Amino acid sequence: MLKGKNIILGVTGGIAVYKSADLVSRLVKQHANVEVIMTEAATKFVTPLTFQTMSVNKVHTEMFGLVSDFDVEHVSLAQKADIILIAPATANTIGKIANGIADNLLTTTVMASKAKVIYAPAMNTNMYNNPIFQENMNKLKNLGHEFIKTGVGRLACGDYGEGKMAEPSEIVEYVINSFIRKDLLGKKVVITAGPTIEPVDPVRYMTNHSSGKMGYNLAKEAVDRGANVVLISGPTTLTPPDGVELVKVNTTEEMFNAVGQYFDNCDVLIKSAAPLDYKPITVSPVKIKKSDGGNDILDLKFIRNPDIAAHYGSLKKNQIIVGFAAETNNLIEYALSKLKKKNFDFIVANDVTKPGAGFKNDTNIATIIDKKGNIEEHPLMDKKHLSKIILDKVYNILEEKAR
Repeated sequence: MLKGKNIILGVTGGIAVYKSADLVSRLVKQHANVEVIMTEAATKFVTPLTFQTMSVNKVHTEMFGLVSDFDVEHVSLAQKADIILIAPATANTIGKIANGIADNLLTTTVMASKAKVIYAPAMNTNMYNNPIFQENMNKLKNLGHEFIKTGVGRLACGDYGEGKMAEPSEIVEYVINSFIRKDLLGKKVVITAGPTIEPVDPVRYMTNHSSGKMGYNLAKEAVDRGANVVLISGPTTLTPPDGVELVKVNTTEEMFNAVGQYFDNCDVLIKSAAPLDYKPITVSPVKIKKSDGGNDILDLKFIRNPDIAAHYGSLKKNQIIVGFAAETNNLIEYALSKLKKKNFDFIVANDVTKPGAGFKNDTNIATIIDKKGNIEEHPLMDKKHLSKIILDKVYNILEEKAR
């Protein structure tokens, strides 16, 4: 993912330095070239040899070391950097950079570089919430510098609160996302995800096996590519991606109404949810009890729910609509019928009887059919990868419309 990318990792003096060794290892495993700059304070926690071993590169520590091969170190590092990542980033270093102080190799390199600068702050909760630090952080944000959200928990000082450095896995993911092209920048994308539920009585409801994983992966991919994302989600156990506007719903009618609030102003509607087609005609106001005999039959009658995809497909103007079809037989036939009836631009169909496909899985096997009749078969893959394929197709349609 990071092959050919030069990451300059600034390591400053905080107890979270121990995480930075793991961070270097993870970046190298992603095939990044990592060069480490350590402040003097950082060397009090971990030796430069540790980072040299992990990065297989010289570790840079001295501002006024001997110049070799006529390379002025802070300039050569600044010029080669694709990203300067500072982790941990202390309040002291952030304050220096915010106020133009370049008194060590790291701060001087930042000043000399045009590369994106990303900070993973780590400090005491009171320091993090101090107005002076917040002002410095916001000043750098306004200049285009980026900050990875800190964690909340018990800190090394014993306090509990904000200020924990993000985990190395989260930082690597952030760095990878920084290289993703922002081809959906400014586009409004509405994504539905998960199941809906329909109450039967105060303690029971109907639902289906949808987990929401496909929709949540699509939402994350769209955000990473610069889109403004509204994620309309039925009940799930998933954590929504950072940066999305989350709208929680329960019933199909609630999902129908939520889509209606955003549809007119969206560029793309992706219908990856699995809303229930039917609901009980009446909902019992009290819990339905079984009889003592044990042979009773519960007789429920159902009525059709609104068809969200068909309704908004009929109202489509310049929006792109992507549909999904989870089938158990006649996959192509049923998917084509849905595509035409609901006015989709393309449909993602899968046979949920196949191992690794469909609900609850982290993977899927997809057949994508567009309104021109093109059929693409995609083998078993994780839903994150399939999300990229789907949004690549959305981007291509947007480009065609713009011509």
